[in-house]
Amino acid sequence: MFLELASVSLRYPRAAAGRAAVDGVSLGLAAGEIGVLIGPSGCGKTSLLRAVAGLERLQGGRIAIEGEVLSDAAAGVHVAPERRRVGMVFQDYALFPHLPVAENVAFGIAGWPRAEREARVQQMLELVGLAHAGRRAPHQLSGGQQQRVALARALAPRPRLLLLDEPFSSLDVDLRERLAQEVRAILKDSGTTALLVTHDQFEAFAVGDRIGVMNRGRLEQWDDAYALYHRPLTRFVAGFIGHGVFTPARIVQCEHGQCVQTPLGELHEVDNCPMPDAYPAGECDVLLRADDILHDDASPVKALIERKSFRGSEFLYTLRLPSGERVLAHVPSHHDHQLGEWIGIRPAVDHVVTFSREAA
Repeated sequence: MFLELASVSLRYPRAAAGRAAVDGVSLGLAAGEIGVLIGPSGCGKTSLLRAVAGLERLQGGRIAIEGEVLSDAAAGVHVAPERRRVGMVFQDYALFPHLPVAENVAFGIAGWPRAEREARVQQMLELVGLAHAGRRAPHQLSGGQQQRVALARALAPRPRLLLLDEPFSSLDVDLRERLAQEVRAILKDSGTTALLVTHDQFEAFAVGDRIGVMNRGRLEQWDDAYALYHRPLTRFVAGFIGHGVFTPARIVQCEHGQCVQTPLGELHEVDNCPMPDAYPAGECDVLLRADDILHDDASPVKALIERKSFRGSEFLYTLRLPSGERVLAHVPSHHDHQLGEWIGIRPAVDHVVTFSREAA
């Protein structure tokens, strides 16, 4: 494994007693992979990034890159940030306003021979699509272009690992999504291993090979985007990723095997579900995502539209069942039903995910 974190823990002196900013986090990245840390504010993702950079000392655990131990709390090892060969890209770009773009990119390789330095700068500007902008001042570029200059500057010294802290948060929504895809392509083209922090799920899905969901300093799940969405390991991950609700259900033995009884009917795609005796009397909560619920006028199950949010190609409906439970549904926007209207719905769940009802 290229990057290894083993039981990493970090506490700040002024933090509440017993509360760790990072609490026993373990993860790994292979060479050339892009990892993303995501979670609510204060969950510890930026603290973990700073620990990898060497800006924070560990109180527990170990961090290694290519087998070289950079931090080890038990052994008292802490390699200084400038000796780790780790690059960083910040959310505010941190470009030097008085230097042209090319000199900004060259800043970290000032000690290289001139010809080699100039060739590297040109190579990096071509990589990020700004070969024409070397003589411009940073303020003459758009926000997205400035962030690409910051990326080129961080890549110029050939770091072993690149760390990116909320790199798109200051940009507008459309630009964030486009730049996230561009940054992924740039990192893949350069073969760079990277770890990125964001609070935006769409950015995480667009950039990451591996995504870690953090909560209260702990890493709840470290997986690919598909598994996080369809096979969340914890109730927190299930609720944090995507749009969905938890609905009371019961796992029972049906005519053709195991099934999950819900207010919307029986669910049968239960290959990864626990057995009925895993929960008291089989009673549990089932995760129903908005794309698990289909609008179907012919369905005997009816639901009342309580809220709707227009999203261009679709509406996000909040629906109340006759039993009182609420579900969400993505419905094509040409089905423009009114608040208070009853519509037919049916479940189409490919991956049934259940959790203990006591965990609510």
